[in-house]
Amino acid sequence: MTSALRAAIDRAQDAEPTGDHVRSPLHALGRRQLSQLDLIGQSLSTIAPATGMVFIALWMTVSAPGLGGVLTIAATTGVVVLVAWCITQFTRRLAAAGSLYSFVFQGLGTRAALVTGTALIVGYLGISISVLAQGARTVLDLGELVGLNLPGTGPWLVTAAVLGGVVALIAIRGVRFATRAILLVETCSLVLIVATMLVAPAGGTTTSELPVSPLSLLPFLALMTVLSMAGFESAAFFGPEARRPLVTVSRTVLITPLVVGALFVFTAVASLTGRGSLIIGAYFDGVDSGASWAVVLAVKTGMACSWFASTLGCAQAGSRLLYSMGVERVLPSALARVHGTLRTPYLAVTTFVAVSVAGAVLYTLVAEADSSVFDGVVEVALVAAYTLVAVASLRFLHRIGEDTTWTRVAAVFVALLGGGLLVATAVDGVTHSLLVVPVALVALLVSGPVWRAVLRRLRPQSLATIGAFDTVETSDLLPGAGTLVLDEHGQPRIVTGGIQEERM
Repeated sequence: MTSALRAAIDRAQDAEPTGDHVRSPLHALGRRQLSQLDLIGQSLSTIAPATGMVFIALWMTVSAPGLGGVLTIAATTGVVVLVAWCITQFTRRLAAAGSLYSFVFQGLGTRAALVTGTALIVGYLGISISVLAQGARTVLDLGELVGLNLPGTGPWLVTAAVLGGVVALIAIRGVRFATRAILLVETCSLVLIVATMLVAPAGGTTTSELPVSPLSLLPFLALMTVLSMAGFESAAFFGPEARRPLVTVSRTVLITPLVVGALFVFTAVASLTGRGSLIIGAYFDGVDSGASWAVVLAVKTGMACSWFASTLGCAQAGSRLLYSMGVERVLPSALARVHGTLRTPYLAVTTFVAVSVAGAVLYTLVAEADSSVFDGVVEVALVAAYTLVAVASLRFLHRIGEDTTWTRVAAVFVALLGGGLLVATAVDGVTHSLLVVPVALVALLVSGPVWRAVLRRLRPQSLATIGAFDTVETSDLLPGAGTLVLDEHGQPRIVTGGIQEERM
């Protein structure tokens, strides 16, 4: 083998390059630059576990579900890990900037992929809108804490716009810079929140009130846990930009829900002993709760960092989805423009952040008083995406002959549970006159066929490019191994001595 390798290298050094240089359709993003740590930072920041911990502590402390609440959170974590297992059936085999959208295409085709794309856009924009609105308010709370009181809507609008601008600049500055910045920010917020819970005295009280929820407590805790973990798969959007993507992305997708789930269970247990009341009072009621000024400052600083990191993580992931759809011309091709030096999809980033800022304004002015409807729509979108990717993994693995008993059981379980949860949520919405949620579900399900019909009429060529993923390039070939060419379908193939090898 060694002598053959040397001979191949010698032939490559003597040979003149032939043919055009074949590139991956996602080459413009800059391949093989993100490490395992970068990917973990991306997923953790999108989830913003510190914020989820505070809201879980709120419900565990005020509603006191006891051990049942802890078990519900732990069981929900297990289900999310199964979803992650289904996703890794794709990430172990291909790297795609469209993440679940591109994966579902591989198993279920165009219509289901477009439904998933719609669900991801709604889900990630919904999360971004919510966390940006909360982040701006927390920043103003910090200002008030240090003596800079800026009441009214105007200061909030300026703060939200500034935060959005900073997010866009960091995301455009470069993917490695952004992932490492958000990992640092999220780590600091987690340290502050966890340390506060560890040092808090047991048995405290809180004056915070719970928001209204139409669901019974344990199902609501399960849904809130799913929503709090949303984005655990966001590392998959960076497969084309990762080193050893088939390994590092898969590892991140599995590790992230386990780590965050452990933090949520820790929070639930700590809240049962009364250690969550200090942090709840400090965040929601400030110094009026009896917490010291220093504790309130630490908690609100940690939460502000977490809100900011989540906004940045959503912008990073959402822009890759828009970029992928731009490459395929499913959305305007201008979204596929990449900065020549920084290798970031600057127009997709700008578009996503601008819509997030505009949505945050509407959310604050209209929906925040009753956020259950807004959150319900986001939950439906995310559960639909996770359900579709589970079904797609079942079909995909069966088609390529690599399914096993475990993959079939996991996919069927997640699909049945996700489908049942969607039906239950729609029925619950009708029962409690929250018709927006079932209407949103119906609109989501018909979005795929409608979108496909529009594309077939206006851009029929885009239907042949959906599901783009990172493919082998000329520079990836072993020297002297052959020549990479594109076949009649535009797919890369290796030609050696006149013999065309199997499709890459």
